Amino acid sequence: MCPQCVFSRSLQDGQQGQQCSCQVRVQSCPPSQAAVPGASASLLVRNGSVHLEASHATASAVGGSSLHDELGKFSSTLYETGGCDMSLVNFEPAARRASNICDTDSHVSSSTSVRFYPHDLIRLNRLLTMDTDLLEQQDIDLSPDLQDHMQPQEEAAQKVKQYYRFWILPKLWISINFDRLTLLALFDRNREILENVLAVILAILVAFLGSVLLIEGFFKDIWVFQFCLVIASCQYSLLKSVQPDSSSPRHGHNRIIAYSRPVYFCLCCGLIWLLDYGSRNISTTRFRLYGMAFTNPLLLLSARDLVIVFTLCFPIVFFIGLLPQVNTFVMYLCEQLDIHVFGGNATTSLLAALYSFICSIVAVALLYGLCYGALKDSWDGQHIPVLFSIFCGLLVAISYHLSRQSSDPSVLFSLVQSKFFPNSEDKNPEDPLSEVKDPLPEKLRNSVSERLQSDLIVCIVIGVLYFAIHVSTVFTVLQPILSYVLYALVGTVGFVTHYVLPQLRKQLPWHCFSHPLLKTKEYHQFEVRNAAHVMWFEKLHIWLLFVEKNVIYPLIVLNELSSSAKNIASPKKLDTELGALMITIAGLKLLRSSFSSPTCQYVTVIFTVLFFTFDYKSFTETMLLDLFFMSILFSKLWELFYKLRFVYTYIAPWQITWGSAFHAFAQPFAVPHSAMLFVQAIVSAFFSTPLNPFLGSAIFITSYARPVKFWERDYNTKRVDHSNTRLASQLDRNPGSDDNNLNSIFYEHLTRSLQHSLCGDLLLGRWGNYSTGDCFILASDYLNALVHLIEIGNGLVTFQLRGLEFRGTYCQQREVEAITEGVEEDEGFCCCEPGHLPHMLSFNAAFGQRWLAWEVLVTKYVLEGYSITDNSAASMLQVFDLRKILTTYYVKGIIYYVTTSPKLEEWLANETMQEGLRLCTDRNYVDVDPTFNPNIDEDYDHRLAGISRESFCMIYLNWIEYCCSRREKPLDSSKDSPLVTLCYGLCVLGRRALGTASHHMSSNLESFLYGLHALFKGDFRISSIRDEWIFADMELLRKVVVPGIRMSLKLHQDHFTSPDEYDDPSVLYEAITTHEENLVIAHEGDPAWRSAVLSNSPSLLALRHVMDDGTNEYKIIMLNKRYLSFRVIKVNKECVRGLWAGQQQELVFLRNRNPERGSIQNAKQALRNMINSSCDQPIGYPIYVSPLTTSYSDSHEQLKDILGGAISLGNIRNFIVSTWHRLRKGCGAGCNSGGNIEDSDAGGGASCTSNNATINESQSSMSQGGGNATTGQGPGAVQHPPVAAHPTTFPAAHPPTHPSTLGTSHSSHSVQSSLVRHSPARASVASHSSYCYGSRHSSLRTSTTGFVPCRRSSTSQISLRNLPSSIQSRLSMVNQMEPTGQTGVSVQHGLPSSSSSSQSIPACKQHALVGFLGTEGGSNAAETQSGGSASPANQMQAKKDDVIYRIQLMDPSQVLEGINVSKRKELQWPDEVIRLKAGRNSWKDWSPQEGMEGHVIHRWVPCSRDPSSRSHIDKTILLVQIEDKYVAVVETGVLELGAEV
Repeated sequence: MCPQCVFSRSLQDGQQGQQCSCQVRVQSCPPSQAAVPGASASLLVRNGSVHLEASHATASAVGGSSLHDELGKFSSTLYETGGCDMSLVNFEPAARRASNICDTDSHVSSSTSVRFYPHDLIRLNRLLTMDTDLLEQQDIDLSPDLQDHMQPQEEAAQKVKQYYRFWILPKLWISINFDRLTLLALFDRNREILENVLAVILAILVAFLGSVLLIEGFFKDIWVFQFCLVIASCQYSLLKSVQPDSSSPRHGHNRIIAYSRPVYFCLCCGLIWLLDYGSRNISTTRFRLYGMAFTNPLLLLSARDLVIVFTLCFPIVFFIGLLPQVNTFVMYLCEQLDIHVFGGNATTSLLAALYSFICSIVAVALLYGLCYGALKDSWDGQHIPVLFSIFCGLLVAISYHLSRQSSDPSVLFSLVQSKFFPNSEDKNPEDPLSEVKDPLPEKLRNSVSERLQSDLIVCIVIGVLYFAIHVSTVFTVLQPILSYVLYALVGTVGFVTHYVLPQLRKQLPWHCFSHPLLKTKEYHQFEVRNAAHVMWFEKLHIWLLFVEKNVIYPLIVLNELSSSAKNIASPKKLDTELGALMITIAGLKLLRSSFSSPTCQYVTVIFTVLFFTFDYKSFTETMLLDLFFMSILFSKLWELFYKLRFVYTYIAPWQITWGSAFHAFAQPFAVPHSAMLFVQAIVSAFFSTPLNPFLGSAIFITSYARPVKFWERDYNTKRVDHSNTRLASQLDRNPGSDDNNLNSIFYEHLTRSLQHSLCGDLLLGRWGNYSTGDCFILASDYLNALVHLIEIGNGLVTFQLRGLEFRGTYCQQREVEAITEGVEEDEGFCCCEPGHLPHMLSFNAAFGQRWLAWEVLVTKYVLEGYSITDNSAASMLQVFDLRKILTTYYVKGIIYYVTTSPKLEEWLANETMQEGLRLCTDRNYVDVDPTFNPNIDEDYDHRLAGISRESFCMIYLNWIEYCCSRREKPLDSSKDSPLVTLCYGLCVLGRRALGTASHHMSSNLESFLYGLHALFKGDFRISSIRDEWIFADMELLRKVVVPGIRMSLKLHQDHFTSPDEYDDPSVLYEAITTHEENLVIAHEGDPAWRSAVLSNSPSLLALRHVMDDGTNEYKIIMLNKRYLSFRVIKVNKECVRGLWAGQQQELVFLRNRNPERGSIQNAKQALRNMINSSCDQPIGYPIYVSPLTTSYSDSHEQLKDILGGAISLGNIRNFIVSTWHRLRKGCGAGCNSGGNIEDSDAGGGASCTSNNATINESQSSMSQGGGNATTGQGPGAVQHPPVAAHPTTFPAAHPPTHPSTLGTSHSSHSVQSSLVRHSPARASVASHSSYCYGSRHSSLRTSTTGFVPCRRSSTSQISLRNLPSSIQSRLSMVNQMEPTGQTGVSVQHGLPSSSSSSQSIPACKQHALVGFLGTEGGSNAAETQSGGSASPANQMQAKKDDVIYRIQLMDPSQVLEGINVSKRKELQWPDEVIRLKAGRNSWKDWSPQEGMEGHVIHRWVPCSRDPSSRSHIDKTILLVQIEDKYVAVVETGVLELGAEV
């Protein structure tokens, strides 16, 4: 630290005429603090002169009149009028100066005399106590007059000569003239000791290796001088690196880039020495592959000379930027070796690359021992050692397991930590973020855990299975027929799966047809309302893919291993040691790559077989090694193909767009260099480097190597909200209030949706063919995102999403139009328009589609997301009456929340609150605060000019009483009660806070909106003494007032659709309750908003204040979760990589900051603007860049329905138990007369009550089928809906039916007609009974005496005569209570005799007799007493149309999912509870699907005389109960299945 500095009065202060002069002397300080006095002095220069003094002896060290003491405080003598003479000296003891004589720190040997005024001393004190690291950022903290009156000559005089003491010997040093900026320009600042140590080690290695090469004589003549220059540049880069470097991925100072040159120099020198050593010590050619001797000395010498030339070209190489920084190179090298040698996947970070590479090496090491031992064993033509079969089985199992694991071990480490080292840290309950939990990490851990459990079983099964297949000698006996069959099979299956089916499903198949030949169900839908329907060709695709990668490719690899292993390990080839290694590596690579990404494997296999069988048979090195090397070659050829296609598309003369004058200049100069361009494309494809257009022009240059991830820094955007911003900035102006920051949450939610479904959709072929590094664009009405696929494994995909601006630039809009416009209507043929064939593209359209770097794959890709609607708050609150309505709802909301709070009794008993509200208890009390406005306060008392308690009770007492009546423990709500006093005080406080936030200008719309937004985000300013009682419990603000203002906004919106609906207190209460359950209302800066969106809340509402680009407006944002439709556009991945690399070079290295630069202008053929906009910030300007996210196939429900879920011990146990239960039920049903398993597996149920059934409040509940169903509805329930049993008590295939009370009859039919199921189609009549059919549905009138409606085709029955006599008598009593039906048909009643063995009860009704059997079987008989005493006079006859029958949903588009939330009361519902549950707001994630069955519980018919059965449209509407959900559907969308009896 800097020695203590003190201010002392100058010795010249007593002299006359020197009042306005001042001297500040700076004595020697350490180098880290040398800038402090200089900066301080420079700030104090004012209209005077600066004198330099070389002697320290004249400095005054008078400490008695110090103005700055040891504690850093100024004395009172500092503030004098006019100027003063001060001296800044180094007050250091002589002993310390003597001890530090050999100190090597820098010292400033100068003294500065300046003139300053007293009001600058505060800034001087601040500077002297400031951390020196902050001085670099302190550029403009000057006094105003100092900035205004600084003259050029004073600036010249202000420069101070500073000297650095460079110690040669302990007592010998020399002075070097420097200042701080000069020193920083000369040397880099090393912040850590490790950097110094590493720099010293690298400098020594560079010198040592360079001297070794020079001594060995590798360089002659001028090349010695060139090599010495390279050595000097590598060593100097450790002192001062190039900033910015051409290969630097970031703006500003890059600390890592300083080590690039010495590290690469050491690697090249070491490689030169090794190659030379090998060429001199290897004399024989031992190993040959494809006729090439890799151990030939001449080949090694050629490689050595090539590396020497490359080393001498270091200055040019690093200037162009052909080598990445060190960490990028290590990641790239490990990733490329893992992909091409071991068959691994792309990696997401340096740690992931090292982890994956080490795992591959460990796997090879484990398998190598088995392979080597098997090769040492004896082989013959018909016998393969068992050890080799074990090796093959383990090879397949290990390859399968490695292909299913992500390269990123962070989730696996987190899983291990959560299992063995659980986090025991206690969360702070007062932390606002304690309740906000991100569900994604836990979901990823569960997915990884499921996959590990599945692999534990599947790998054992696979290993044993393929071991058994291999040991059976099938690969030796059936040769060569087996090989031909496998090759033909892989060619056929691969061609159909990866070429024919994707082409038929494309939007423009083969760029010839105008629409897909295989259409999805959603293709013709204008608006998608449900999840994507699984088509037959998707099932075919997934099964073909499953068979291809899990059966065909493993058999091919094992076949080649069996036929090639002994030949490879022979002395003529690679010998046993190297042969075993090559066999292991080749087998592992082929199997892992086929498991992970089998898209192009069939092309490699077929080409290799044909090439080495018919063309160059003599060059084959066994089919196993041929496949290994050709797979590497084909990956490079595919990359070269994409690069050339990008180049030709980009520079095509008829569609090139010149973004600047340089583009027009560079276009003709690029033509003569086409040969060089082709060479660059080959080199860049070999090293997997981007080929980027220079400044966006037609000239292409090769960039440095990058991993598949591409971006070396994680520029993941972080949403700005209240959790990461200062409170002061939130209250003043939220820095995250711009549209881009607020809209980024939608891309984050889209990322979560893709994490859930992307892998499954890719496997179903919904995105066409895909491979590692592919890029897709998802485009909808307002969302445009680029999805980058990075890692593709077996059942997993790691991707990154980059969301573009909602309101993009002009160039972005032009490119969005290009990818969304259709080309089907184009009729051009060259220069004329003759039209086109039906369902075909015109010639011009087909030609244009072939010259694009992108193609539209799907136009209706369904994904779950949020629809966004925004309304201007200014237009909704323009009139005073609308503001009065909002204020009224605000007050009612406060009353609702305070009465429903569980802490209400505690608040009423709080003495502090009672004391604060004591004045409000007076009946004549009036609050005359000027913030209250008669135009917006409904209870404003004009006589008293304020809000009185009397006027408040006149308006809101009725609402308080109703809210209090809905409490479980009603409280006193009389006019003088403490509850009314508390409500009055809170409502006055809330409105006063609104007026205070509006600056007491509520009549002004802008001020009112400002105050409303301030309260909405929770900024309450308690400015009145009368409101300080609220501080007794701040929960009143958080849980009452804040929700009140937020709910009022939603109620105010509802007011526009139904103005008078909320005048009824019950309707308003139910509306608020419903909104509380289904709607999240929060400020967008609140972390709860993000948590709600990521938790898939069905609806959200917020008030947004937009301050961007000169706009200042308030919007009401409403989000509704629904299925969105996207267009999927596949972009040439080399186009994306090239444009990204060009932008990085242009902005970071060339520093082109022009916002209208030519390289980002729109180019529709390559989507140049959209791709460049998606670059990481600050190179591009996406509003959201997601972290690398992994999607697993196990989370895709549709895929699990096709292939089955994960195989684990728990799932196997559940499957066995469920199968055993079904067998028991089936056997039990089969032992009866004609029973079937479907009925016995239904689990039983109970009948539905009729629509006009009246239910008691104290109605009892009963237990059926193992589940409890409570039928009571509490107070206020007039009609009771069917209540579902617990869902876990029924199998998924059989939805539960619903119980009702035993003993109550609402039908006109006998017990016999309710016991036997008769289909209306057959109209059969059972013996000993007669039946009467209903109206248009020919359905039986059912009796609700507790018996359930049986499933059709049920014949499982029990004999009635086996029932106890008491039960028979009770049944006969019920029959006698049945009157004659309304149809006029007399129905005979009576119980069949005990001798009638033919009469029986269906099995599905057997459990309904529990209520009757309870009296004799020991059950609780009280459950049946409530309904058993009903008299015939109390029984209600069913109406003619009240028929309960089953239907099957055929057209889900006919479902009226929003009819229950309509504010116009189009339909009269049979029960209010049913209305609240009969829509998407209650279904949550569930949606009705085609084929679902349910029973009709109500019908609305057009023009019906009965208002309760009248449809508001010209179609009949059915209210159907499906499982425990209620669905309103048009009758034309269902299929009748028969009556419920």
